[in-house]
Amino acid sequence: MACANDTFEDDLAELSSAEEFLDYFGIDFAVPVVQVNRLHILQRFHDYLAKQEAGKAPDYLAYRHWLARAYADFVGSTAQAEKVFAVFQKAEGSSFVPLSSLTD
Repeated sequence: MACANDTFEDDLAELSSAEEFLDYFGIDFAVPVVQVNRLHILQRFHDYLAKQEAGKAPDYLAYRHWLARAYADFVGSTAQAEKVFAVFQKAEGSSFVPLSSLTD
């Protein structure tokens, strides 16, 4: 016998873009915000889920909450300010690479 979560998990497996996730969860969004930040939004969503939903069965309302929060993070901010990916986290530190290290 299939449980109700099977359909939800199957639905999630079919989603591939930030727009599809936002549409599926019924979250209104500004296209320009998503066009510029789609990977950052999905990564932040993943990070929120990993921290808050670990070990729990997928739940539509919880997932919707975390996706809405991930999207909202980028409505009034930038990818550089949010530092979702390591490249932005490392940008604050030294980015000097000596020429000698490239010739070895």
